[in-house]
Amino acid sequence: PQTVMATEQPRSLFALSAAAVSRSMAALERDVWALPGHLLRVLLPLLTVFRLERAEDAARRAGLSTQPIWRKLWDDVMKTRPPNSESITCWRKKFLETFFSNVLHGVLDISSDWRLNDRHFSPLLHSSPHVSQLTLCSMLQGAVELTAEHNHKVLENLAGSLQILKFQHLLSCDQSIRRSLVLLLHRLIHHGSVSQVSMYSWPVPDTVLLVLILTMSAGFWRSGNALAYHSSPCGLCREEDKAQSQESAQEGAERSCNAEQEGSGGENQKRSPKEADADMSSVLSGSTSPSLRNPACEETSSEVPSGHTSIQGGSSPPSSSEQLSCHTIPRKTRRWLKPAVGRKRRCLRRSRGHYADPEDLYDFVFTVAREGSSGLLDKTKTTEGETTENWTSSSPGSPCTGHTGCKKRGGPAGILSLKAAHRFRSVSTLELFSVPLTGETCRTLSNLLSSWVSLENLVLSYNGLNANISCILSGLQALSRHPECCFRALRVSDMFSHMPCMELVCCILRALPQLHTLFVSFDLKNQLEGSRPEASPSCSEAEIPESCLEVLEIRFPREPLHTAFLLPVLKASKSLQQLSLDSATLPCPQELGLLLEVLRECTPNLKKLSFHDVNLAEHQKEVLLLLQDPGLKEITFSFCRLFESSSAEFLSEIINTVKRNSSLKSLKLPGNRLGNHRLVALADIFSEDSSSALCQLDVSSNCIKPDGLLEFTKKLEGHIQQRGGQLPFTHLHLFQNWLDQDAETAQEALRRLRAVCSVVNDAWDSSQAFADYISVM
Repeated sequence: PQTVMATEQPRSLFALSAAAVSRSMAALERDVWALPGHLLRVLLPLLTVFRLERAEDAARRAGLSTQPIWRKLWDDVMKTRPPNSESITCWRKKFLETFFSNVLHGVLDISSDWRLNDRHFSPLLHSSPHVSQLTLCSMLQGAVELTAEHNHKVLENLAGSLQILKFQHLLSCDQSIRRSLVLLLHRLIHHGSVSQVSMYSWPVPDTVLLVLILTMSAGFWRSGNALAYHSSPCGLCREEDKAQSQESAQEGAERSCNAEQEGSGGENQKRSPKEADADMSSVLSGSTSPSLRNPACEETSSEVPSGHTSIQGGSSPPSSSEQLSCHTIPRKTRRWLKPAVGRKRRCLRRSRGHYADPEDLYDFVFTVAREGSSGLLDKTKTTEGETTENWTSSSPGSPCTGHTGCKKRGGPAGILSLKAAHRFRSVSTLELFSVPLTGETCRTLSNLLSSWVSLENLVLSYNGLNANISCILSGLQALSRHPECCFRALRVSDMFSHMPCMELVCCILRALPQLHTLFVSFDLKNQLEGSRPEASPSCSEAEIPESCLEVLEIRFPREPLHTAFLLPVLKASKSLQQLSLDSATLPCPQELGLLLEVLRECTPNLKKLSFHDVNLAEHQKEVLLLLQDPGLKEITFSFCRLFESSSAEFLSEIINTVKRNSSLKSLKLPGNRLGNHRLVALADIFSEDSSSALCQLDVSSNCIKPDGLLEFTKKLEGHIQQRGGQLPFTHLHLFQNWLDQDAETAQEALRRLRAVCSVVNDAWDSSQAFADYISVM
């Protein structure tokens, strides 16, 4: 006992000393960072979050990692398991980012843990530099808090660190909250680094709020109190305004000299303000060039109501303030219109006080929603209830041709023209999940998209678009003709399909040949059999131009897969590298064979091919042909019933085919009811006589039990020994298998497997799959 006490006493004293040091870090911090590694290792877990965050450099110099400490902090404070925890590479960032969000929304009490209590620690201020994505919810109280004066430095930190801004479960809010949101978006998007805006789960969206977020994400906004920060203009805009004023003064002097030498120079100067205004209005209206203008819009009356300035060069003169602004800096006004991604635009000076009234937000939002492609507000010719020919009959080449929203819409007197808006920095990714979009909102979004040159990715998921998808495509087609267009990826998914999937794919590729990634997904066919429009001649007969498509994923609403309809798409997509077909039915046994022939002839660069929920039970020959293809690097047969009616010979043929294929790197077979015996047989892919280069095998959801996994492991170890320890196999996926039935055996199998390769699995309750278990027995 005395010996035991003698050995325990120093550890106890050391722990007490470390605790005392941790309480005096304010005075001892510099000396503590100089301690040797073995002492620092004991001290780090005793530090508060504030001190631990500051200890990173010292720990790195001592060869120590703080990741286990941050992981323990997560477990103790958050008390939840984060999704995809296996992929988290930095627990420090994960903890501080989540900590920031929880404190902002009031769901975490910092007094709940002593490590969060430090008089030097400001929760939002010190965690904000680590926040790369942020979610704002319900009444947007987070936006109000972040734009409060005492959080000015927090907002500055977010402007430099935040990349993704999400909105979830939003509710209608009052004018003061919207003003806070305007300031937040202006700082984080227009003068910040946010590159992605996402909106989730908004069953009944507030039109004003939705259009406000869309418009500012696109880089558009106007001057006035909406951009004032505590009764003063945006500081960054003010600095840019000062620099531009100095530049304009210099340009004015140069123009005075040039005017004396060129007799016609004055006349040209007088025209430039109107041209600049016309260009700005056309940017928001979707008519960025004569070739993109809507013919239906051009047919409308050119009369302009009193008090409005015609952007077409009408007789109504500009106001004195407009004349002063335009004639003072005409070249700079034209420079605002250059669509440079990432360039920060200034807002107008507050000297234009007559625009800065309390209704700025409402006026601008509804102007964006209602102003037609001509940029005019003609209340005498068109009413809100006006109806025209269904625009779905228009060709994809003309933006919203014949669409009600492309006509000039009526509106209350005094709504300002969109030429009052200016272009700022905009985001590159826009995502809308479960946010219903009305026809009016779709027209607004279409107009914004037509000049959104920084946009690279657009995700529209469960928005109830139906026929309105054509309006969105019109805006994207106008955008694609812009010389600085960056648009590359479109993802569209919804409950019901407005038209057959392949017809929609063809229309999209005709309108957007520069697309690199296209994802189209529908759950069900339209409920009303007669509600689908007949095939448009432009979509069924016109050729698809050669496209840049590299990734194509189609999820059919249980529609037949007709190769004849897919053929023109594949012929136009010579650069296609990845093809995924989901939930398609094969109308006849020969259809899959025809598809394989088309793939070989038309897609020489295809590297990844995926089938999900496609019944391939009767297509064994085609499956083997695919596994022989030397060009494919990754093949996926997910929930394809491969072994539903097959014999043992079919499994042997699969194994032998893969063994001979030296180009296949990944084979994914989730949901095919492999069971234990088929899994064990798959280990022969890596036998001594195999030339396979397979690196990744996915056998998730395959009714695998612990004893079968252990037997597979032992067989794999035997093959590795025969091959002298050389094996290309690196990753095994085991999600949703029955490994919980014998925890001890499962742990042994996983331990031995992890010595061979990286294993990805989850804690899954196999009792949920009892019915599937009975079918395999």
